[in-house]
Amino acid sequence: MTKRTDCFVCGKEGLSRNEVGLNKKILNRDIVKFHCLDCLSEYLDISLEDLLKRIQEFKEAGYQLFD
Repeated sequence: MTKRTDCFVCGKEGLSRNEVGLNKKILNRDIVKFHCLDCLSEYLDISLEDLLKRIQEFKEAGYQLFD
């Protein structure tokens, strides 16, 4: 059974593998509280578009945290 991950800031339910992976890659691999993309964008003061580009770059680089 897979554990559901929610955004601890806004409460968005069921974060995607990419959202969880980006949190781990950017913030810390061992974190247990996650941001949704919108909250992570605000927290890091980075545009949502830039975060989506980073996800794509990580996917293309073969990082297994992303699908």
